[in-house]
Amino acid sequence: MKALTFASRNIKEILRDPISWIFCVGFPIVMLALMSVINNSIPPEANMTVFSIESLSPGIMVFGFTFVMLFAALLVSGDRSEAFLLRVFTSPLKPVNYITGYILPLILLAVLQSLVNMTASLIMALVLGKSLDIPMMLLSIIAALPAIIMFVSFGILFGTAFNKNAAPGLCSVIICLSGMMGGIWMDVENIGGTIYDICNALPFYHCVKSARLILGGDIAGGFTESGIVLIWAVIVTLFAVILFKKKIRF
Repeated sequence: MKALTFASRNIKEILRDPISWIFCVGFPIVMLALMSVINNSIPPEANMTVFSIESLSPGIMVFGFTFVMLFAALLVSGDRSEAFLLRVFTSPLKPVNYITGYILPLILLAVLQSLVNMTASLIMALVLGKSLDIPMMLLSIIAALPAIIMFVSFGILFGTAFNKNAAPGLCSVIICLSGMMGGIWMDVENIGGTIYDICNALPFYHCVKSARLILGGDIAGGFTESGIVLIWAVIVTLFAVILFKKKIRF
């Protein structure tokens, strides 16, 4: 209940901030449309499938989570710089309550973002004369929950460790890594070699692969990849809680 009270405040902050609507909802949709146009310009003999709507839709969904991470970092670092957290220390909240209060509304934002992306993908598929499996798309959102928690926790971690000027810079590194090493913009499996080994060692590739496998009908394989992401999510969240407790000095 204590965490929910704090979460309700953060939900209001999210709804009031136009950045959450522009970057967390609008920008991924623009990317989906832009990459679909680029895909139409690629000749079929190039055998480039990474920008096809079947691969692009799950990739853009995961890429959108990175902007939720950015918003999380801005929210936490902003609260720290404005001494908001110091003012609410008079309430009987523990570090885990604060973290939960941040994570819950941001999860809702990411799920909303995923639903908007799904709707836009379905419309785009109709325009392109293709079809997407709606139940599989919904299932891919459920499987993406560990990825959502991981990215949100990354945002909280950066927002706790750095001020509101430095935190976005660290988030941009994760955004770039997710786009490139996650296989959103390039086919890392066909590239193979060291690049593939690096991608496979990082969680971002598994986030994207999980959603793509499920959308392709491989539910077991998709949730296996999601399980790998879950391990990362637990580790990053624990680091965020520990650092939050140490940095804020409970």
